[in-house]
Amino acid sequence: MWSDKPDEIVDRLGWLDIAVRMEEERHCISALLQDLQQEGYTQAVLLGMGGSSLAPEVFARTFGSGPMSLRILDSTHPAAVQSVAASLDAARTLFIVATKSGTTAETLSLFKYFYNHLQEKLGEAEAGAHFVAITDAGSELVKLGQACNFRAVFINDPNIGGRYSALSHFGLIPAALLGVNLRRLLRRGQEAKNDCGRHITGSLNPGAQIGVVMAEMAKAGRDKLTVIADEEVASFADWLEQLIAESTGKSGTGIVPVVGEPAASPETYGADRLFVHLQWSDAGAQDGKVQALIDAGHPVIRVRFRDRYDLGGQFFLWEYATAVAGARLGIHPFDQPDVESAKQQSRQMMSAYMESGSLPAPQPALSSDGLKVYLGGGDGDRPPSSADEALAVFVNGATAGDYISIQAYMRPCPSVDRLLRKMQGRLRDRTKLATTTGYGPRFLHSTGQLHKGDRGNGLFIQLTDRPSSEADIPAEPGSAESAVPFGVLIQAQSLGDRQALLNAGRRVLRIDLGEEAESGLERLVDSLAAV
Repeated sequence: MWSDKPDEIVDRLGWLDIAVRMEEERHCISALLQDLQQEGYTQAVLLGMGGSSLAPEVFARTFGSGPMSLRILDSTHPAAVQSVAASLDAARTLFIVATKSGTTAETLSLFKYFYNHLQEKLGEAEAGAHFVAITDAGSELVKLGQACNFRAVFINDPNIGGRYSALSHFGLIPAALLGVNLRRLLRRGQEAKNDCGRHITGSLNPGAQIGVVMAEMAKAGRDKLTVIADEEVASFADWLEQLIAESTGKSGTGIVPVVGEPAASPETYGADRLFVHLQWSDAGAQDGKVQALIDAGHPVIRVRFRDRYDLGGQFFLWEYATAVAGARLGIHPFDQPDVESAKQQSRQMMSAYMESGSLPAPQPALSSDGLKVYLGGGDGDRPPSSADEALAVFVNGATAGDYISIQAYMRPCPSVDRLLRKMQGRLRDRTKLATTTGYGPRFLHSTGQLHKGDRGNGLFIQLTDRPSSEADIPAEPGSAESAVPFGVLIQAQSLGDRQALLNAGRRVLRIDLGEEAESGLERLVDSLAAV
C-alpha cells in the first residue's frame, strides 16, 4: 500500500491488534501498581521523548492524579530538570525510563542525572528499585536496567513505532499508575479496531473516511489540519500532532497539524485549512465557533468523545486514519527519514564542544538590549536595527500557503506557555497563516520530521535563552564525572536543528533572548501587536 520498499513497514504493524494482545499484560501492570502502593509510592516521573511521552501526558492531563501522580519530563533545559528534582520526595517516587531504541540521548541523560540524585538521597542499594524501563528487546536500556537493578524492565512489541504505541506498554503503564481502568480502555480500542475492520466497507469505515479526507484535502491545498479541541480533551491534540506530522511530513509532502491556535472567526483563516473539532459535549465552548466555520464553507471533521475512556478508541482511529492518509499521499507513514539530520548536526556540535570546550555558534547579525539575532534563509542583506524589526521582516516574507513554526528552546512553564500562545495567535492574525508552536528538544521527536521533509513552505522562528544555573549530566550512572552539562546539550540541539533546517533550504530566524528570556519574549509579542 505504501512503498515498494518493505523497510519499516512489515515490522511496524503491531499497533493493529495491540489492544487485543495487551489484555494479557494487564495483570502484570496491575501487580506493579499494587506493589508500589503497598510500599508507599505516591508519585511517578516519566523520562521520555515523543512517542514515549505524549500518550502518558494525555492520560495525566485527561484523568488527573489517581493512586499516584504523574509528571512528564521531556525537556533537557537545566531549569526544568532542576525544578523536577527539587520537587521530589525521593523515597516515594518511581521513575519510568521510556525509550523504544534504548539509546535516546535526552532520555538516557535524564536517567543518569536522576539515578545519581536518588543514590545521593537514598543510597546506592536503594536507587535502582525506584526505576522501571519500557523498551524493545535487546536494547541498551535492557542491559542498563539489569546493571542498575531496576525494579522491572518491560519489553514492548518491537513491531510498533513510537508514535503508534499509545495502547502498548508505553501508554498503559503510566495510565495504570493514574488509576485508569485498563480493561475498559482496551475495550474501547478493540471496538475502534472492529469499526475499521476488513469486513467494513470504506464508506462505513470511520478510520478510512478520516484518512481519505485528510489526504485528498491536502492534495487539494488544504494541508493545514487545524485542531480545535474542547478543554477536557485538549491534550489529545498534542499526541495527534506528532502522529500526523511525523507520519506524513516527508518526500516533499505533508499534512501540517496546527494545535493550540486560539479559535477565531472564519475570515481569519486562509483557504489551506481543514479543521478537526474534538468535541466533549453538545454544549461545548467551541461549538459556536466551529459552526461559524461550517457556515462559512470551511471543511470540518467533528469527532465526539463520550467520556475519557474514548481515548482508547480515538488512539486507534487516528492511527488507522493516518496510515490510510499515507497510502493516499503515496508516502511511507511508519518511517522518519529526516529526523536523523538534526541529531547528526547536534552530535557534531557536541564533538566540537568536547574538543574545544565551546560550541561552534554562528555570528549574530545583531546584538542589542540583551538579545541576539541570527539570520538564515530568505533574509535580506541589510542587518536589522532591532529584534522586533528582524521578526517583522522575516514574517513579511511569507506567502500564501506557508506556515510559521515557533520553536522555543526554553524552560517549559505556564508563564512561557501563555506568551507563546499569544505570539502564535498574533502571528496568525497578522499573516493569516497557520502558526504552530513547540518546545525544543521535545518537538524534534514530534514535528521535526515534517519541518525538514515537507515541501519547504515553513518559516521557523527559533527562540533560545541562557539558563541562569546549570545541571551536569553524569558520564555514567553512579559516576561523579561529567563531560557535558544540560545547558550545553540543549544549546547544541538548537544549533544542530537550525543547521539541519538551513541544509534543507528552510527559512530560519534565531533569536537568543538572553538571561531575562521571559521579558525579552514579552517584548517580541508586544511588538507584533504594535504593527
